[in-house]
Amino acid sequence: MILYLVLPTILLHLAFAGCRVNLSLFALSLNATPLTVGVIVSLLALLPMIFAVSAGRVMDRIGVRGPMLAGAGATIAGIALVYAVPRIEVLFIASPLVGAGFMLYHMAVNHAAGSIGVPEDRVRNFSMLALTFSTSNFLGPMLTGFAIDWIGHRQTFLLLAGSAALALAVLLVKRLEVKRHKHADTPGKERRMADLWRDRGMQRVFFVSGALSMAWDLFTFVVPIYGSQIGLSASVIGLILGAFGAAIFIVRLALPLFAHRVNEWRLLIIAMVATGAGFFVFPLVTTVPVLIAFAFILGVGLGGTQPILMSLLYTHAPPGRGGEAVGVRTLLLNFSQAGIPLLFGALGAALGIAPAFWAMATVLAGGGYWLRKR
Repeated sequence: MILYLVLPTILLHLAFAGCRVNLSLFALSLNATPLTVGVIVSLLALLPMIFAVSAGRVMDRIGVRGPMLAGAGATIAGIALVYAVPRIEVLFIASPLVGAGFMLYHMAVNHAAGSIGVPEDRVRNFSMLALTFSTSNFLGPMLTGFAIDWIGHRQTFLLLAGSAALALAVLLVKRLEVKRHKHADTPGKERRMADLWRDRGMQRVFFVSGALSMAWDLFTFVVPIYGSQIGLSASVIGLILGAFGAAIFIVRLALPLFAHRVNEWRLLIIAMVATGAGFFVFPLVTTVPVLIAFAFILGVGLGGTQPILMSLLYTHAPPGRGGEAVGVRTLLLNFSQAGIPLLFGALGAALGIAPAFWAMATVLAGGGYWLRKR
């Protein structure tokens, strides 16, 4: 059943990943400052940050099909709005609309992957889903970069809206629903998010998810700005981001072969430390082949973590609260996605791009040390 989700997920995530790049480059083409670009990109995560936990609880009750359809529709509407009215003011409306739409779909498809089959199937399900996201994460930025150079920003938004519309069409044709938990709501007992934080395993999952999400968001946000500053074309910027996505695909393809042979937490610690080292060196490089190589290395460091984290998340989540746990993780990820562009956009405007990378390297190295102690 998980295979039914592959095509619509690729199409919708391709549209989202491409839109994220196009929003940044289109704003820069309109002479926006790094801080303004940061505000626009951070708005992708504003509504998801506010409503993620509530959305997860709703999915525990009603299932995933409705949120998937609503999310795809909102994504289409946001991207099409920029095509219809290509002005910088519109980006401040389209960005949260696209972000909210993809958040709904992303949470629903992860909840579906965690609910399909038996617990022993989860690593396989999440690995398959991660490979799907990796494919679109590779294709989206790269194809968007080439499309911008060939047909311009506005027509590229139209292409991305078309990809999202195809995803919606596939979802309407292929009906998917997963089992709902009868005990998702226990009468007389209030469900509180604090309950999820009391479990030490959940605490570690949430912390590592937040730190690695910050690294991922910083890379995808800063690379278009850094590339523009050193004179790279949109196509080359797309290739750098594409190399990052290709590495994620490769490491996730290999993950099921060795994941059971190593300690999951040790693998996460290694990923944090290695990624921190890569972030320290990246802003010192200006040669395109070396930038592509470093992007690939960072993709390897970050790419294998999501399936492991999602499997750990469902392992530690209370019965019937898997959607809510995904919602809490989504809240943290979107807090990162909202805060990172604002924080590092302001830092980049004041001090340059390199300090942003070095600050992230420090967070990752410190986080890896903290996790090792526990």
